[in-house]
Amino acid sequence: MPPFGNRDGVGKILDKLMDYFQQNQWPFLMKGVTADMVAAIERERPGLFCFQPDRNNFDYVYLVQDMVELKGRKYSKKNNHINYFKRNYQPYRYMTITADLIPACKEMALAWYDTHNGEKEESLQFELQAIHDVLDHYDYLGVQGGVIVIQDKLEGFTFGEPLNEDTAVVHIEKGSGLRGIYQVINQEFCANAWPHMKYVNREEDMGIEGLRQAKESYYPVKMTEKYTATLKAEV
Repeated sequence: MPPFGNRDGVGKILDKLMDYFQQNQWPFLMKGVTADMVAAIERERPGLFCFQPDRNNFDYVYLVQDMVELKGRKYSKKNNHINYFKRNYQPYRYMTITADLIPACKEMALAWYDTHNGEKEESLQFELQAIHDVLDHYDYLGVQGGVIVIQDKLEGFTFGEPLNEDTAVVHIEKGSGLRGIYQVINQEFCANAWPHMKYVNREEDMGIEGLRQAKESYYPVKMTEKYTATLKAEV
C-alpha cells in the first residue's frame, strides 16, 4: 500500500522504502497506488517508477441517489428482487448497528464463512478476522452499519464509514440466502446512513467475475483507478 503521512515527505518515504526492499533483496512493489499518489511520486522522484493500472482493484463509485431510488429500466432486475423480498419477507426491519446487535452480526459472519468454504479460502479467513476486529472496536473506529432483521432473526448486515466530505465507503456487506437481501440492504443502508453524501464507494471486485458483474450492474458513475508501482531499473 502507498505510504500515509505528510505529502511533503513523500520523497524521503520512498527512499526509505527502496532501501528496505533492497536490504531484503526483494523487488520493489507498491500496490493500491491512487492517481494522486502517482502524481506525488512522479513529482518527487520523476522517472524512477513504472505504473501499471490494476483493474482488479479499481473502486466502484456510485451516486447515493441512484442507489436509493433505482430509477429506470436499467435497474428493473434490482427492483424485481426488492419487490419479491418485500412481498415475501414481511415484516422486515432495517436497524442501525448498536452494541446489542454485534453478537448477531458476528454469528452471521461465521455462518456465511462456513457456507462459502471459508476454511479453504485464505482470503475469506482474513476477511472474517477483519470483520470481527471491526465489530470488536466498532465505536472506537467510528464506522456506521445497518442490519436487516426478519422475525427477530438477523438476515444481513453491512458497515462502512465516511471517506471524505462527499463520499462514503462500504467495507462489508453480508446476507443470507434470501432472494433480494443484498439489494434491500444496499438500498436501505444508503438511504439511512448516507443521505447527506453524494457518492458511495463500494470498493473493488478483486478480479472475481461474479463480483464484477454485480458491481457493474449498479452502473457506477466513476471508477477510482489504482496502480501497481515498480522500479524501472528492475523491469
